[in-house]
Amino acid sequence: METIDITLVLKKMWNKKKLFFIVWIVVFALSVLWIMPQPRYYSCSVSLAPETGGDNMGGINSIASSFGLNLGIQGNDAIHPLLYPELMESPDFLVELFPIQIKTINDSIHCDYATYLRKYQKKNWLKAPFISAVKSVTNLFTTEETEIVKTKGKKINAFNLSKKDYDLMKTIGEKITCAIDQKTEVITITVQDQDRLVCALMADSARQHLEDFIIQYRTKKAKIDVLHYQSLADKAKKEYDKTVVRYSSFCDANQDVNMQSFLSERDQLENEMQMKYNTYSAMQTQLEAMKVKLQEKTPAFTTLQSATVPQKPAGPKRMLFIVMMLIIATMVTSCVVLKNEMHKLLIFYKK
Repeated sequence: METIDITLVLKKMWNKKKLFFIVWIVVFALSVLWIMPQPRYYSCSVSLAPETGGDNMGGINSIASSFGLNLGIQGNDAIHPLLYPELMESPDFLVELFPIQIKTINDSIHCDYATYLRKYQKKNWLKAPFISAVKSVTNLFTTEETEIVKTKGKKINAFNLSKKDYDLMKTIGEKITCAIDQKTEVITITVQDQDRLVCALMADSARQHLEDFIIQYRTKKAKIDVLHYQSLADKAKKEYDKTVVRYSSFCDANQDVNMQSFLSERDQLENEMQMKYNTYSAMQTQLEAMKVKLQEKTPAFTTLQSATVPQKPAGPKRMLFIVMMLIIATMVTSCVVLKNEMHKLLIFYKK
């Protein structure tokens, strides 16, 4: 059985110390050259706890969540909090973030988020030749698309995006992520950006858009009911006002008349006026009930961690990258120098 002499291995590596120094210097220089032009980016997170649907079931879920448990009771809500990450990745949601107005920390840029990502993003100049080469090759195999013309203020159609808008949507989807705790259903939205103020603004905007979307979904049916009963109440009010005018005009025109025909017609108009009033009163009662139901259906969100402008960049981790490259270079060089000893080690383990 062959053995490996550790002392001999270390001695052989020491004899090749010049090679190691050369490799370290070259790898260090290349690592610095690559990582230093890489733009810094910041990260901002917001956390919120949504109100789950399902009336009593939602209450049971809330109690269970306080003990770190998830009973999996979703009630009658089709968009459960567990689906919120998929919701935030949908084109309809991401396109809504295009027109959000932002400004940079130095107050030099004021524009919408789409323009900011297209025109004001810093790039690593070392990557420019590679990106241009990839685009040139890609264009050879793709047909040129006609850009969709959009007028100012016109809403972008998520169903029919241009190539530029689609790429921008994918970029935003990579910058904004959503995660949810399976036990407590606490939602965490994280945004990464090169400007720390833009990062915080977009984190808060993404939270607000998510809340608005869920509120719109939960209250859609109740809002339709409110509009329906509002229309019925308005119609009943107009009918009631007409009968009041007819009754008042008839009475004013026949003040001194005591004929039975007058009394009968007056009573008929009075009964009709009372019926119209009862209808109007009933519609008003239903309308108020629908408004109460709408308020009950409107979910509440508790913000556990609000957006704050970050003070330190989240990456890239330049020193960590350089150290990792040096470690990898050392391992590769060691394997080359000790290839004979590595071969013996492999034979030893096979036996």
